Amino acid sequence: MSLVLTTASVPDRDKVAYWNDAVSRTLVPMTVAPRGDGPFDGRIATARLGYLQVSTMEADAERVSRTPALIARSSEALVAFGVQISGTATFIQDGRRAEVGKGDLVVYDTTRPYSFDYPQRFATHVFQLPRRTLGVPESDIRQVTGNAIGTGDGFGAMLLPFLATLASSADDYPPAVANRLAGNVVDLFATLIAERAHPGGTGADTARSHLLLRVRDHINRNLGDPDLSPESIARTHRISVRYLHRLFEGEGTTVGRLIQQRRLEECGRELSCRGRTAPTVSAVAQRWGFVNPAHFSRTFRATYGVSPREWRNLRTAQDDVGQSPAGTPAPWSTVADRPGTDLPHSRG
Repeated sequence: MSLVLTTASVPDRDKVAYWNDAVSRTLVPMTVAPRGDGPFDGRIATARLGYLQVSTMEADAERVSRTPALIARSSEALVAFGVQISGTATFIQDGRRAEVGKGDLVVYDTTRPYSFDYPQRFATHVFQLPRRTLGVPESDIRQVTGNAIGTGDGFGAMLLPFLATLASSADDYPPAVANRLAGNVVDLFATLIAERAHPGGTGADTARSHLLLRVRDHINRNLGDPDLSPESIARTHRISVRYLHRLFEGEGTTVGRLIQQRRLEECGRELSCRGRTAPTVSAVAQRWGFVNPAHFSRTFRATYGVSPREWRNLRTAQDDVGQSPAGTPAPWSTVADRPGTDLPHSRG
């Protein structure tokens, strides 16, 4: 449900204070200074799509500033994307000044000072999301802030109508659809930042590689969680499941197969450990996220040609390069031997 704040029913003497509070509570703490001497009028409507906040603000001429003192009052790092619907603005951040016209888009980071100067009545859509959800380096965001991005052609031409429709209908979607849309919007914004920060096209690859590393690290750190899945991974990284699968299209495996493969590798490591008390097969399986020991045994045998118990019995005959005497590949060799792959130390 939308939250709508308006000065329409507020006494003239209180309008400016009310509007300053409304903008600060809805977006982030800011100071608002009207440019005219007459009665001030403003309206801001806000809705949420999952972790994405969508706001539409319409007001008389004003200057909006976010200062270091106000930044200190905010607990979360947000990135905002503003689309100018009517009127014009002068936007300043990171030492850059942009003249923003109707249809232009600006990107700004709420953890650094910025200002908007609106010389006449205006309307704008503001999309706010946690900075961590973008999966792009902070240096790329800094390169894009303080610039007006035209939406008359290229990627912007596709983005503008989509954002305008989303802003006008954000209240209409059920939660499941809203969460998927939020993930898609984050994908689009990350692509926009990468495209602008690296015009040669390497930015998109950099952003993808950065996110892929984060996902792989998350998988390695959560192998023991039986609920680890493409859905939980996508939810943690604030992306859609569809986009998560796209990340792995060039990796030679799928997300589900990677999870299973990494679990099998760690099980093989632990079963190979020499010690006074050998762990049971079922204990090892459960420690690495396999809920059903029988399923684990079948999967292990199907992958490596021996049962977990047989593998454990062969461990004393392993040589220094991870090969069993019968030539059976060590369970961890399939990934460890792949160039560019680092595996964590085993637990066990």
